[in-house]
Amino acid sequence: MSLNRNEKAAVVTDVAAQVARSQTLALAEYRGLTVEHMNKLRVDARAKGVYLHVLKNSLARRAVAGTPFECATEAMAGPLIYGFSQDAVAAAKVIADFAKGNDKLIVKGGAYAGKALDANGVKALAAIPSKEVLLAQLLGLMQSPISRIARVLAAIAEKKGGGAEEAPAAAEAATAADAAPAAA
Repeated sequence: MSLNRNEKAAVVTDVAAQVARSQTLALAEYRGLTVEHMNKLRVDARAKGVYLHVLKNSLARRAVAGTPFECATEAMAGPLIYGFSQDAVAAAKVIADFAKGNDKLIVKGGAYAGKALDANGVKALAAIPSKEVLLAQLLGLMQSPISRIARVLAAIAEKKGGGAEEAPAAAEAATAADAAPAAA
């Protein structure tokens, strides 16, 4: 179904608004995918905050004109699905992960930080852990020295205090033994 001029302008405006909010663009050829597979891909993308859309390449070129994603216009050929994300790795991760499980989805390229990416670049970007994972790793690294010091101090206190704790317990047992014969 062909779009009229106003509908095309609306699509370009919608995509341009999404482009303005995004950090990453990932492109993949979807030829041969079933509707079921496309729906699963869209559900995965929506869950991860990725704007996934099948666009006419000419409309996509208009939408990215004058943006950092303009460098990817050479890769915009053939039946493509476009993934835009605010998270630096989300779009690449969604498309690359889905392509691993489905050989009909072929990663074609993308753009990040004003630089065009080839298929291997998109896959490398997808291999980077997400922001939440990186923050958790950073927190673990920051807590590691503190927790080690706490464990060492606890071990030293237990070692030094271990004899002191046994002495009061032995004194209480002796007192209880002395009191027991006197009561009899």
